[in-house]
Amino acid sequence: MKIRSIDECLKKQGKKFVIYGGTSAGKTSLIRTIPGKVLILSAEAGLLSLAGLQADVVEIDGVQALRDAHKALAAGGHGYDWVALDSLSEIAEVVLADEKAKTKDPRQAYGSLIDTMLGVCRAFRDLPMNVYMTAKEERFKDEATGRLMCALSMPGSKLGGQIPYLFDEVLRLVVVKNRETGAVERWLQTQPEPTSDAKDRSGKLDQYEPPDLAHVVAKIEGDK
Repeated sequence: MKIRSIDECLKKQGKKFVIYGGTSAGKTSLIRTIPGKVLILSAEAGLLSLAGLQADVVEIDGVQALRDAHKALAAGGHGYDWVALDSLSEIAEVVLADEKAKTKDPRQAYGSLIDTMLGVCRAFRDLPMNVYMTAKEERFKDEATGRLMCALSMPGSKLGGQIPYLFDEVLRLVVVKNRETGAVERWLQTQPEPTSDAKDRSGKLDQYEPPDLAHVVAKIEGDK
């Protein structure tokens, strides 16, 4: 039996982030702020915002590509500090297409989608490295309150609500216009609000943080 301290375990496991936001909010661009060598698993044609960045990319065009990428990272010796899955929403669409090709029953396809995607999230979350996952934002009207709510956007009605439970850091990338200057500003929401969900289990982040993963990681680790 090998006994480690909690801090030793956390250092070995790395940081695990899910960040969601609207279209063109800048979720992919945040990869530029990652502190270390990153492997990008891309399921969407949205890499133009990363032009010039020195990073490696694997294009995810099916479930097998995901499995191959996970197997390579789990084997170790790859030299990457981070893996970035961009985005979970698009990866889920790829998985759903695979499942629909296997069966004529839509309910079975969506059920398999949930099982597969939760398995994918757990598998990459549990890699001994830092993990950054993006997701699109869905807006819907809450029938009970009439409020316009924001949540992770995933195929089907259940998957988006289950993924946040798997992670310690679920942040929302917010885009707002400064009332005084008119400038567009971006912030990472770290705590839940009446119309949107977020969480920071480290307890070290403010309600809003700048959109900079190096800054956020340093603050979680106590360096800022």
